[in-house]
Amino acid sequence: MEEPSVAGKRREQIVSAACSLYEHKGIDRTSVKDMTDAVGITRSLFYHYFSSKDEVTDAVLDRYVEGFVAEVRIWNELRVERDVAGALRSAVKLLRGLLLERDSLRLMLLKDENASLYLRFAQRVSEAVAHYLTDTTAVDYAKFHTLEIKRVYESFYLLTFGLIGYVRQHPEASDELLADLIADTLHLDLSEAHGN
Repeated sequence: MEEPSVAGKRREQIVSAACSLYEHKGIDRTSVKDMTDAVGITRSLFYHYFSSKDEVTDAVLDRYVEGFVAEVRIWNELRVERDVAGALRSAVKLLRGLLLERDSLRLMLLKDENASLYLRFAQRVSEAVAHYLTDTTAVDYAKFHTLEIKRVYESFYLLTFGLIGYVRQHPEASDELLADLIADTLHLDLSEAHGN
């Protein structure tokens, strides 16, 4: 039996290999054999760590979701308390950057044939971001403003999911439009008295 740290490292090697292979060959053209060759393990050892290629793909998606949430955390830490308008502008820029980055995996997620993969990604990102914003940003906002939404987590989830889909279909949408969608959905107080 392997030690947990060895098992964790091996799983990470497989996921890293899958990321690289997916970016260079595409998801459909990458096989389990490609992954085992890249890591230098047997097929049976691969199946000791993952039950299928789909499970590895889920782990790759999780890595992208973690990166997405890490960027949201940085945004949250850098925003200026009580500057709702400024936080909104920077949130739109962050959203646009995260969704329109042109790495190979994100480009694959945009293809119609990868719709189920895109849906899994959008659901996971929406869930993680909604939990994070509910526990942090919404709490901070409520210290200085009336929180006008009843179901905070659900509102953030729907907003995140909707924005991901909207920006995917309308990458040319203006920052002003995206900011308005966020502000209207969350009933944000953007008055000057609370802005600075």
